[in-house]
Amino acid sequence: MQPLIILVVIIDKGETNRIMKGTHLGEFEELVLLTVGILHDDAYGLAITDELKAKTGRSVMISSVHRALVRLEDKGYLKSHMGGAKEERGGREKRLYELTKSGIKVLNQTKELRNSMWELVPKIVWKGNIQ
Repeated sequence: MQPLIILVVIIDKGETNRIMKGTHLGEFEELVLLTVGILHDDAYGLAITDELKAKTGRSVMISSVHRALVRLEDKGYLKSHMGGAKEERGGREKRLYELTKSGIKVLNQTKELRNSMWELVPKIVWKGNIQ
């Protein structure tokens, strides 16, 4: 009879989320990450939503942005903290987001992949000579 070997791996909750969720970026997630970078110190839910609408011309729901922000934070691409309390908000803080090193890295990798693929498209395609 062969011995039974059981391997137990213990990882913290954040690491579990990153493993289970994967590191793939969808188009909307990429746009949200880029927008957080654009807004830098003022990246919070409503500002991100408004900037996405302005830059893409798309209709963007704040609930979609919030879901993407949670996913991106779970993946380790964003971190958040409470701050930015202002008198016009009644002194309430808002959740501010910033890119992590992993977030910057994945954006650079995505940009490099897209650029390398764009370079592979034959120039004839861009000249409109294909039926």
